[in-house]
Formats: sequence, structure tokens, C-alpha cells
Amino acid sequence: MASGCSIYNLMVVDTGTDAEVDRVFHALADPTRRDIVRRVLIAEQSVSGLARDYPMSVTAVQKHVAVLEEAGLVIKRKRGREQRVAGQAAPLRRAQRLLDAYEQLWRDRIDRMSDVLAEDDRGGAR
Repeated sequence: MASGCSIYNLMVVDTGTDAEVDRVFHALADPTRRDIVRRVLIAEQSVSGLARDYPMSVTAVQKHVAVLEEAGLVIKRKRGREQRVAGQAAPLRRAQRLLDAYEQLWRDRIDRMSDVLAEDDRGGAR
């Protein structure tokens, strides 16, 4: 990344709109939803199958899945009488790119601060 490049320029390309990014982070803020995403990225599962592993009703799990679906982290398919849930990795990759951009921004700021401090130690003027 070139020095002086703004975080805005890094994010514009393909991290999604602010609303999309907000939905992804909101969905991932809940530990049950993070676990559901982890499980369905490994293998597609039914909503009832997911619900068996949580101390909550199938309806509550369906609500979690709906939040994940709204964020684009999962897709639901009807197979017979079952609702099947599959993970979608693309929104996670976009979120990772956003976090990487923030990390790079802070690393660049620390590097610049280190340069300024080193210059001050040498007695240089800014």
C-alpha cells in the first residue's frame, strides 16, 4: 500500500456498501450465529439439524438463520419439507478485506510515527 492512501480508497473496490458491511458485522456479533456460519461452511445442514445443538427452539434458530441470510452469509433452500442452510464465504472475504485495510492503515500510521520519533531522536526538524 502506498503511503498516504486513505482507508476509503482501499474499501471502495469490493468490500460492499456500508449497509452490507454493517449487516455482516451485526450478524457475526452473536456467538450462535458465528457458530452456525462455521457449521454450514463445512457442510449444508437443515434448520432442524442446526437447532438440535443449541438450547433454543427451532423458531429461534430460524430467526438467527434469517439474520445470517439477510447479511448474505448463508442461503436457504427448500428440499422437500426441509429448509437447508449453506454457507456463503464471499461476505466473509469482503469483511476480511475491510479488516485488512484497517490493519494496514494502522500499520502505516505506526510506521510514520516511528519515522517521526527516529527523526526527533536524531535532532532533525519536521
